[in-house]
Amino acid sequence: MHILNRDIEFLEEDRECSYFSEQSSDMRYKYMHSCSTSQYQAMLERGWRRFGKMHFVPECKTCTKCISMRIDVKNYKFSKSEKRVINKNKDTKLYIRPPSMTLEHLSLYDKYHKFMNDKKGWPYSAIEPDDYKKSYVESKEEYAKELLYMKDNKLIGVALVDILPNSISSIYCYYDHDYSDLSIGKFSILAQIKIAKELNIPYIYLGYWIKDHYSMGYKEAYQPFEILVNRPNLFEETIWDKYEL
Repeated sequence: MHILNRDIEFLEEDRECSYFSEQSSDMRYKYMHSCSTSQYQAMLERGWRRFGKMHFVPECKTCTKCISMRIDVKNYKFSKSEKRVINKNKDTKLYIRPPSMTLEHLSLYDKYHKFMNDKKGWPYSAIEPDDYKKSYVESKEEYAKELLYMKDNKLIGVALVDILPNSISSIYCYYDHDYSDLSIGKFSILAQIKIAKELNIPYIYLGYWIKDHYSMGYKEAYQPFEILVNRPNLFEETIWDKYEL
């Protein structure tokens, strides 16, 4: 690990890759006590993501499989199957509010990850409240929001997002698989697209897409979308191109 700025920025090299067990990765981190809307927008456009106050971007020397992507909201048209998902959730209540932490949040988060551990082999251990707070609640920026999905007065899904004038950043989503018939994970993305259309927000940043990956490949379904062709630093111009099948 090479420390570039002891207070806010460092590069972690040869860390275990989160997506390919046989590979290592290099990740740049910036811990930011405060991040303005304009700063954050510039970082999103250059492939940065965040959890809490920690922002990060991959800088792997030998791999470029993690591709930053953003949904083209204006040109997005809901398919028949997506309209069915929206219709199935006509009685699902959606609340938009600043991020919070309750026992319901923690219980649902653990239930989701235990299910994914059984289904896909994700690593699992019950999350500590302090860890949840640091990852999802700690940021006090105005753009930080959570989408709460309620059914029968029960919390069945949570999506952490950032809503900026020119973008929505989808940070994380977890939900109750007991309600799998509602496709809450898919519905959450569709709901964000609807919100973006209503607010004339041009892009939704879904983070990193890895083609045909068992956990990250699903994002290809949300077309049209653009991909970040280059890997610019914060002072370089970006090159976004429409993804073509």
